Amino acid sequence: MQAIDTILDAGWIIPVEPLNTVYKDSSIIIDKGLILEILPTKDALSKYTPNQHLRYPQHVLMPGFVNAHTHASMGLFRGLADDMPLMQWLNDYIWPAESKHMNEEFVRDGSQLAIAEMIRGGTTCFNDMYFFPEVTAKIAQDAGIRAVVGLIVLDFPSVWAANADEYINKGLEINDRYRDDALISTAFAPHAPYTVSDQALKHVQMLANELDLSIHMHVHETQDEINKSLEQYKVRPLERLKQLGILTPNLLAVHMTQLEEKEIADIAEYGVQLVHCPESNLKLASGFCPVHQLTQSGVNVALGTDGAASNNDLDMVSEMRTAALLAKAIAADASALDAMQAIQMATLNGAKALGLDGQIGSLLPGKSADIIAVDFDSIETQPVYHPESHIVYSCSRDKITDVWIHGQHLLKQRELTRLDQKEILAKAHSWQQRINTL
Repeated sequence: MQAIDTILDAGWIIPVEPLNTVYKDSSIIIDKGLILEILPTKDALSKYTPNQHLRYPQHVLMPGFVNAHTHASMGLFRGLADDMPLMQWLNDYIWPAESKHMNEEFVRDGSQLAIAEMIRGGTTCFNDMYFFPEVTAKIAQDAGIRAVVGLIVLDFPSVWAANADEYINKGLEINDRYRDDALISTAFAPHAPYTVSDQALKHVQMLANELDLSIHMHVHETQDEINKSLEQYKVRPLERLKQLGILTPNLLAVHMTQLEEKEIADIAEYGVQLVHCPESNLKLASGFCPVHQLTQSGVNVALGTDGAASNNDLDMVSEMRTAALLAKAIAADASALDAMQAIQMATLNGAKALGLDGQIGSLLPGKSADIIAVDFDSIETQPVYHPESHIVYSCSRDKITDVWIHGQHLLKQRELTRLDQKEILAKAHSWQQRINTL
């Protein structure tokens, strides 16, 4: 028999690949952080000798969630300003708060808070966009979570950089630092078409091509964005990006609530990756992303929470449910986005959008053991006919009991194993006192 690190037994396994597959009474074999095999539990011990054997007879095992759009450290602004449109929320509250409080300490403490929340909610990989990305990268690395760190680009100065060139140069240094890291990778993150000039966008696109990096960007988030682009550039933002050569499979276009038929066709033709943030869009009344039309056109649609300042959480379970229900209502079709498709959006589609689908997003032999365990042994999740249905329509994130990233057990029976919860809470309380002076 082969000696290996871990066997995980489960009542059900949702591997995501193949799609629409559920294994019952099966086991995942893990060694050196990778999945070796999924096989019936009755056969596992006749083939392998594990260092540890963990049993979850009333749980689902599935890939960890990929949160494809976050502003992690903005969790320290959670609930600071609510119930107003995007530009008022930014101009009157968030940007003034950032101007007053933004520094490395804010990003460090905010990133720890967000990462703790995400791990407890089953997120094993997140794609971030914020200031001091080198700080977020270090915190993620120390926590053991997988992250794509956004190399933010803006035309206007901040505490992190004075102009677009400095943002880009600092980003290139961070990319060099993490080029070969097992868990941390990078993407260019120009904030939005309305905050980055043509010259800077062309520079970013050239470097992205040279370095094979993605471009992570808010696009077509609100009607106001469209109107201002028409006024300044005489074209809608997507057309401007198309003219600049930025519509490629390396573009992660976030929000996309204002889309015309021709734009959907362009997105599909150019292979643009789309990140849907339904709860943030609803809360800010930004508009509706036509998910069913996009998927029917062959567009890869991933899920993101956005930041906890506008959501107000980093809950991918809730995001799946909202995405599924909203897609049905918009399409006037109850089959428009089924439970398994919602799970795929939250896992494999996110991995594809980030260029990580060879490593994560599904439970296939050779992929990283980024796995979550979801407890169905409760009043709220019984009886079980179709476990994928419960994941999307019945569960809450507190049903996630255990999380592994590259085989490392980072959440064990709801307890964080590498992060100090008391310290994180104490820092969050301290920031609340400071920020509440606004």
